[in-house]
Amino acid sequence: MTDSRSTTRKGAPRVRLPSAQRRESILTAATEVFAESGYRRGKVSEVAARLGVSEPVVFQNFGSKAALFAAVLDRAVARVRYTLNAALDQGASVSELLAEFLAPDHMDRFHTPGSLGFLFADASSLPGEPGVDDAARHALQQLAETFASLLRSGQRDGDIHPDLDPTAGAWWLMSMLSARTFRAAVIPDRAALEARLTAMTLNALTARERSAEP
Repeated sequence: MTDSRSTTRKGAPRVRLPSAQRRESILTAATEVFAESGYRRGKVSEVAARLGVSEPVVFQNFGSKAALFAAVLDRAVARVRYTLNAALDQGASVSELLAEFLAPDHMDRFHTPGSLGFLFADASSLPGEPGVDDAARHALQQLAETFASLLRSGQRDGDIHPDLDPTAGAWWLMSMLSARTFRAAVIPDRAALEARLTAMTLNALTARERSAEP
């Protein structure tokens, strides 16, 4: 009978994880690395180091850095979708979710290095990057479809304007997200502007008027 543990050169036992669990642990570490450093600067060696394994272990599971990044993006979109659906299941309205999501302080946290927003922002800069352009484009399209599905749900509940095109509304939200880094770079004191942009977006999408006060 084989043992489920392997042994390091120093003789310390190391638990050999099941394949699915190993892949999940790699994805967790890779999400951290790519969300902190971006795809171009993120290194597979850093992913391996955080797990205490060698680089070949990562490549054995995902084949390439590009394939690993693609899996990270798919997982990130699934996490956003799960979070939104869970909130809906718990009774939150779509307009409430959008207001919380687009709140300037939340958007600041969402775009901080190490966050999913930083990961998606990095993905938006990668179309045209050999090996990952299709994966980045696909992930962003899936994120937009997640927002479109959310808006359609709100329309069924009477919470979102019935004449809104959900796909156009979703890409409006995507544009708001992707342009935030640009606004942060060029507007010295953007708090009031961000509040107005958020209010304008919510007023355009939802069935209730909102104040533009910061």
